[in-house]
Amino acid sequence: MKFDMDYIAHNNELTEFNPFFKLFLTIILLIVTLAFDNLYFDVFIFIVMSVIILAVAKISIKSYLKFLSLPMAFLVITCIFLIFFFGKGEVIYETGILGIVVTTDSLHYGVYTFMRVLGCLPCLGFLALTTPIAKILNCLRKLKVPKVMIEIALLMYNAIFIFLNEIDTMQKAQNSRLGYHSYWSSFKSLGALASTIFLRSLDKSETLQFSLDSRGYDGELPVYEPRKREK
Repeated sequence: MKFDMDYIAHNNELTEFNPFFKLFLTIILLIVTLAFDNLYFDVFIFIVMSVIILAVAKISIKSYLKFLSLPMAFLVITCIFLIFFFGKGEVIYETGILGIVVTTDSLHYGVYTFMRVLGCLPCLGFLALTTPIAKILNCLRKLKVPKVMIEIALLMYNAIFIFLNEIDTMQKAQNSRLGYHSYWSSFKSLGALASTIFLRSLDKSETLQFSLDSRGYDGELPVYEPRKREK
């Protein structure tokens, strides 16, 4: 089943919990995690927030791992780059390739960057997976965040899901035509996907603008204020 973050945010045990509390808790934990220079604290935050997401909000571990997979992939690539190409100090490992080495400083940068981001990911996941976007934007509106920032956030959120849906549709079409049955065909399919998705995204953006104009868009997007459920 395709990962649907919006569906998960609307269907968990913490959906109706105070969104302001969740928003402020997330911000505070992010600041504290980034401010503390302690690997053990990062691991502690990761474990605690993961337990809350899985045990309290009752979000499936499969959905949680899917949420973590994409940022974790970028995190690992970034940290490998930091370890091999940044930092000075004593050389602790030589690759023997173009003078690329690992130093004490670069290893420190890589490990600490990895652990800090690892501690922040479940904090963001707590907010994103337990709070619908409409409630988050409504909180930002009540906190007097500039309207233009709220509108940009809403459009970006919508564009991300359109982009992911287009990728999913195109991959299914390629799979139905045996586009990934060998290494060579996989490379060709990925190349075609990468070149086509940009054009499809531009087309979808233009369609979105037309749909806004047809609904009387005057430069300001109204923010939906969710009603409280009657007990």
